Amino acid sequence: MTVEATTTSPAIPMVKRKADALGESDHINGRAAKKAAAVSDTHAAFAPSLFSIKLRTQYRKTYASSTPYKHAVVSPLIADNLLRAVREEVIEHVNFTPKETDIYKIHQSGDLANLSALESSALEKLPSLLKLRDSLYSPEFRQWIAEVADSGPLSGKKTDMAINVYVPGCHLLCHDDVIGTRRVSYILYLTDPDEPWQARWGGALRLHSTDEVKGEDGKTYKIPRAEWEKSIAPAWNQLSFFTVQPGESFHDVEEVYHKTVEDTDDGRRVRMAISGWFHIPQEGEEGYQPGLEEQLAERSSLAQLQGKADQLDEPQTIWFDPANRTKQHGKGAVRTADDELSEDDLQFLIKYITPDYLTPDTVEQLNEMFVEESTVQLTDFLSKKFSARLQAQLISPQPKFNHSWKVSRPPHKHRFEYMVHGRSLSAGVEDAYCELLHELLPSLAFRKWLALVTGLELRQSTILARHFRRGLDYQLAQEYNGDAPQLEYTLCVTPSSGWIPQEEGGKIADDDDDDNVGGYELFMAGEDIDAQDSTSHVNASSQTGAGNRRSAKNADPAIYQAAQEGEDDGILFSNPATWNTLSLVLRDKGVLRFVKYVSRAAPGDRWDFSGAYEVEQNDDEDAADEEADFEGFAD
Repeated sequence: MTVEATTTSPAIPMVKRKADALGESDHINGRAAKKAAAVSDTHAAFAPSLFSIKLRTQYRKTYASSTPYKHAVVSPLIADNLLRAVREEVIEHVNFTPKETDIYKIHQSGDLANLSALESSALEKLPSLLKLRDSLYSPEFRQWIAEVADSGPLSGKKTDMAINVYVPGCHLLCHDDVIGTRRVSYILYLTDPDEPWQARWGGALRLHSTDEVKGEDGKTYKIPRAEWEKSIAPAWNQLSFFTVQPGESFHDVEEVYHKTVEDTDDGRRVRMAISGWFHIPQEGEEGYQPGLEEQLAERSSLAQLQGKADQLDEPQTIWFDPANRTKQHGKGAVRTADDELSEDDLQFLIKYITPDYLTPDTVEQLNEMFVEESTVQLTDFLSKKFSARLQAQLISPQPKFNHSWKVSRPPHKHRFEYMVHGRSLSAGVEDAYCELLHELLPSLAFRKWLALVTGLELRQSTILARHFRRGLDYQLAQEYNGDAPQLEYTLCVTPSSGWIPQEEGGKIADDDDDDNVGGYELFMAGEDIDAQDSTSHVNASSQTGAGNRRSAKNADPAIYQAAQEGEDDGILFSNPATWNTLSLVLRDKGVLRFVKYVSRAAPGDRWDFSGAYEVEQNDDEDAADEEADFEGFAD
């Protein structure tokens, strides 16, 4: 047998392969060790046992069975020492901007998603806040949220968070958070850890349930109820979150209430919280689905259009012709040139209206003012005798009315008590308020007087009696979309005083954020149609269902900027809650109108009548020349 000689040279590659394998193993182990360390570091930022199977399962079950829509409340969420450090950094180094619109009043930080882009000198002051942000958007916590909420994968690239501070008077009204690629909404509270938040201070997250209602088109719509179903009070280190659902995830933030004389321990009442959203995965991330963003946008747009549709709104706008109520007057538009007030008309009107406003000289002066400004405001409009009756009725602890009140809905548009025109007064019941609604305001004589004052040809009318309750009610911005201008009026009969801040000596003080109790009515400019491309959609939809906002605020109607110093705020006409004041406005297409939420700190409720008239448009050249004087609001 021949035995071949062997050499040791083949052993060299064997040793090399072994060494390479050991090196690769060390590299893999090193990466695993780093990953394990990162996971451990992430877990350390959260409360103990949060990532345990037991707690995860518990929260998943709680979330799945929650109402009125799926949500969860986690407490505590973050390691206490970390969150305390975050709170200190925020108090010391983060600046807040006060913002107020029709839908909210808050103090807000900048976008915390851009923390990493700060200069190193600024970033060095916020190490705990940076760690918190990174922990909230870490793979481990995103997976935890996705599993508990059964939401599907969440993006780590697209962070979206800010710090909101609510002090007494601050609030956020009803909306559903449906904007862009948002998938999960969350709120992490940074309230005082050593002085527990009291529920009576307000500031709760309130969830609204919805009703399924079939429209005239046969389709089924989800309509949020006027009142909330669940209230979740703020608490230190508490996280509340829910999946964003178009037309369903409606919620608001209760006003933080001012201290009352009964409160012995006021507390600081500073509701500080980090509010944010987890988005769907972006391109390049695990779970990314091409076309999903477009699908969500289409679904969101459909929900917005359904939310904006007024076919299921309460109350519905009911138009009527005042001429049909009085046989001796003909139907059709009232023309100032050939239809003056008769003696019977004057005898009827003088029962309600201050006599001076019925004289030819005064009417002529008012007409000149209206033609010049397209708006006019009349104080002491109702006569002394009638206004005394009305005031006595409204200041009563429990005013009595001929008819019962209903509550308007949906709350992402408005909430107030209302009565509509059309019912007769009950015999023997003293009710000055309903007398205005059913007798004066719908009368042909009143329309003829308005035609003389405005110089307009008026047709059909609509009237609504409104009662805005303290701590509850509002009307969010709605846009007028008619092609022809519309004459609108508000007869404000709020009997309480103190709505407008006063300086010593009776002068009106400058607008002070702390003294603003709401209840005022505003008309604001909408989109600048002339500045838009004629082929573009000039009215970007409001995600809150509250109507369209101005162009600078279209990106996020739930969080939009207030006008900066020296910037046009778009306000065309302001109508505070006052006693016995009639305001007339010629409203053009695109003009927004809203009544600001009435704070619980207001001196009373707001009472008013809101009405409108269709304006007849002439087609001849002379009429066109006359209409040049009526271009809406003066600049």
